[in-house]
Amino acid sequence: MRASDVMTSNVISVTPEMTVREVARIFVDNGISGAPVLDHDGHVAGMISEGDLFRRAEIGTDERTRTSWLDFWSASEEARDYIKTHALKVRDVMTTDVVTVQPETQLGEVAGILETRRIKRVPVTDAGRLVGIVSRANLVQALASVPDEPASDVTLSDGEIRAMLMGELAGRKWSFAGRNIVVTDGVVHLWGIFHSLEAVEAVRVAAQTIPGVKRVEDHTEPYPVMPGI
Repeated sequence: MRASDVMTSNVISVTPEMTVREVARIFVDNGISGAPVLDHDGHVAGMISEGDLFRRAEIGTDERTRTSWLDFWSASEEARDYIKTHALKVRDVMTTDVVTVQPETQLGEVAGILETRRIKRVPVTDAGRLVGIVSRANLVQALASVPDEPASDVTLSDGEIRAMLMGELAGRKWSFAGRNIVVTDGVVHLWGIFHSLEAVEAVRVAAQTIPGVKRVEDHTEPYPVMPGI
């Protein structure tokens, strides 16, 4: 799926000249938590979210609780923090380092951007102009809209099940070595010593997606921990 398949097209936007309080009212009235900031040409100049608004002098939330590392802030960092909590205009508090995607961008790439940049939404632009926005909620909605797959009537042999599982696990750092997986009458048996329970669970999940697997039995043992010296 692509960004254009899930994006919200009717996007509420704001301008750099709006006041912070105006944006706060827009958020409340429309039940949103963020919006793109568009310049006079309709290009994305920034993003503003509730995260930019919750620490404000007007409501007494502008002072940070001082910790040891905050005491070493530079003068310029303190000045930027003051601007963020006291400035009246959107242009002074918005995030300007904005990443955008294209309508044809694959959802896998969109999800990666949201995750690595720790953001909740990304604007979608076409020829430099805003055409939509993709949020984390849009991705969840896309997942909920995927139709259930009909039950498979394919019967796989134990050897075919094992081969499919090994193919799925190939190249994954957490996967089992081939000698540690045995399939008997559709039951996948996991053997061996492994470093983490997460690795065992990941293999179990991989096995359960294969048609014909009845269940997964775990016979693994935890990796021995060397006693401290």
